[in-house]
Amino acid sequence: MTTTGRQTDRKLEQTILALLDRRAPGATICPSDAARAVHDGDDDGWRALMEPARRAARRLVAAGEVEITQGGRPVDAAEARGPVRISRVHRES
Repeated sequence: MTTTGRQTDRKLEQTILALLDRRAPGATICPSDAARAVHDGDDDGWRALMEPARRAARRLVAAGEVEITQGGRPVDAAEARGPVRISRVHRES
């Protein structure tokens, strides 16, 4: 992977976490929210960042930071197909 690719991956991870931090507890985001935020332009070039955004979310799942859901239920990030949502992991206090 190129340095630019790694930088984009890291930026997507940071953006996912930042977007979730700005939302109410329990709120979710779509991977497209992160892709749009990272894309530098007004065109639909953000679409090329959709799979990298989903991969960034899967890395954050592996790190225990977020969960990926479909229909409001957690799903295996590696097997999720179709529209997904990302939320912070609910931690017991």
